[in-house]
Amino acid sequence: MPTDQLIGLFAEETRARAFAAVALGADSPAKVMEKAGLSPKDATVALRRLQDQGAIAAGGDGGLSVAYDRFRELARAARTPAAENHGSGDEHTEAVLRTFVREGRLVWLPAQWQRKLVVLRHIAERTFEPGVEYPERTVNEKLRAWCEDAPVDHVTLRRYLVDLHHLRRQYGFYWRPAGV
Repeated sequence: MPTDQLIGLFAEETRARAFAAVALGADSPAKVMEKAGLSPKDATVALRRLQDQGAIAAGGDGGLSVAYDRFRELARAARTPAAENHGSGDEHTEAVLRTFVREGRLVWLPAQWQRKLVVLRHIAERTFEPGVEYPERTVNEKLRAWCEDAPVDHVTLRRYLVDLHHLRRQYGFYWRPAGV
């Protein structure tokens, strides 16, 4: 079940209340009705939907329980990046980029220096054409897009790119040197 489908499952109040009751120990439909304050019909419909979607399970003894294994699977799937190809052609570089860059966004900046160099080079190559001059405002906008929801800001990213000579700066303009 995709994450958005899971969110939709809990968007309906009766299902959320029924799930909460099961999570708090209600192991039968009668106990779910009592703890969640639901009518027999609402409880039955909500429990059926929760079971169909794999959020709760009925044990061999008929008792209801949260399907924690299913939630662990969903969490692992959400953490595991899709096999995104960044076009580097190098297996090691791709592994680093899959870890730190997802869907054209910087997830976080690596602490290890060699990995940081790989990520910064990738950002420079994907963002700036060699020899084209960019005003600082444009550079900031382009780097802000990489930093959306990342624990690093565009100013820090710009500083790294300049310090590592991926970008050159003069009179408020930036450019990526050819061959870098």
